[in-house]
Amino acid sequence: PQGMGALALIRLSGPESTSIVQRVFSKNLSVVLTHTVVHGWITEDERKVDDVVVTLFRSPKSFTGEDTVEIACHGSLFIQQKILHLLLLNGARMANPGEFTMRAFMHGKMDLSQAEAIGDLIASESEAAHRQALHQMRGGFSKDINTLRDKLIHFASMLELELDFAEEDVE
Repeated sequence: PQGMGALALIRLSGPESTSIVQRVFSKNLSVVLTHTVVHGWITEDERKVDDVVVTLFRSPKSFTGEDTVEIACHGSLFIQQKILHLLLLNGARMANPGEFTMRAFMHGKMDLSQAEAIGDLIASESEAAHRQALHQMRGGFSKDINTLRDKLIHFASMLELELDFAEEDVE
């Protein structure tokens, strides 16, 4: 979210995210390995805009399952707006609310319960709500459901066996 602070984080995700950032970044990102941090400059027509740190997460090893680039810049509202403007001019678009989580869900990085838990975590206002959201986000609820599902499938197969072989005296 926009706001003023010491630092700001701008995140892009999608198949073109690396090439879009490359158009305004001073270092060559094509040779950068996944989960690597690179220091450089955001530039506009050879003019330096800000001294930044770029982190690259290559598909499928990212939150969304797509190539993702994070730009850590200074938190001035002017700098944030300038960088966003440059990225938009080079083919990026603003994400819709919850879009990164939706992309992660669509690429199988999490199930629906975990995706909903991210919203709960963001909205948590107490220790209990925070703890519950973290548990659900880590798959706790999904594991419980899968355990119950496995037990129900086993129970249903036992019932079918009993119905199919009731007269055959099969245990």
